[in-house]
Amino acid sequence: MPLSIFGFQALWSPYLIGVLVFITIIYFLVTVKWRNDFKVSEPLKKGEAIYFVLAMITIYIIKGSPVDLMAHIMFTMHMVQMAILLLLVPIFLIKGIPWWVWKVAIEAPVVRTLFKVLTLPVVAVFVFIGLFSFYHLPSVLDYIKLNETLHGTYTFVLFLSAIFMYWPLIQNMPNSAKMKPLHKLAYIIANAVLITPACGLIIFAPNAMYETYTNGDAWLKAMELCVPASTLSGLSLSGPELFTDMKPVADQQLGGVLMKILQELIFGVLIGTIFTRWYRSEQKDPDKITADALAAHQKKWESQQQH
Repeated sequence: MPLSIFGFQALWSPYLIGVLVFITIIYFLVTVKWRNDFKVSEPLKKGEAIYFVLAMITIYIIKGSPVDLMAHIMFTMHMVQMAILLLLVPIFLIKGIPWWVWKVAIEAPVVRTLFKVLTLPVVAVFVFIGLFSFYHLPSVLDYIKLNETLHGTYTFVLFLSAIFMYWPLIQNMPNSAKMKPLHKLAYIIANAVLITPACGLIIFAPNAMYETYTNGDAWLKAMELCVPASTLSGLSLSGPELFTDMKPVADQQLGGVLMKILQELIFGVLIGTIFTRWYRSEQKDPDKITADALAAHQKKWESQQQH
């Protein structure tokens, strides 16, 4: 059965286009036209603008195009949507928003303390993994997907936790503490390891676990998150099997596998980027490396002499 039966609004989300265009206009007004009002002399960089526009385009593709509709029909597409929304878009946003805009936002009185706590590496990774894993417990996901307000709120909180998780790795705020390259590599590996149990539960489950992807009544109710109820009431639908030949358990397992693969690809690029920059910085200052090695050797020799 073709997706076109759900109508233009469900397929292309024109309201989301309007929201994203509005946000983009505000972004350029703040970072270009109103920049002097913030007493900032640093102009918007081309790379920052590109990253921000990429974030807006990516959000629309995964939340406004037919991809979002398919994510309510196939669990596989849901996991692809989650991987891109939580593991790729935050990178674009952190890199796309100038540091002085971030500074204004995170140093607001109500935000400052909470942001510092939630972006501590240990806290950030466990909050993100905890929220992601909890969301994909069968009873939790089925319950959340049946309530539009709850679904939107939880998705937003989960997205914020992804930004907090990435912040120690990517942020480039002047005069702020930066993680050492080795610590960044360990942090990324820890993320990859800790998310594995949630993906494993999905991949190796012997049966399909989610009612909103297998039970016709629950599925139709969940579809109201992206399809107007008036449109659904005029359709004769029994379940997602009308739109895919894939068995529910196979769909679920493929979703878990793709989530893990996409995560490994994104984290792999991050590891490669961090390692390359680390290597180049070390190569640019070999004298410093030698001096540090000599100082360490001298300190060790002095310690031995004292004993």
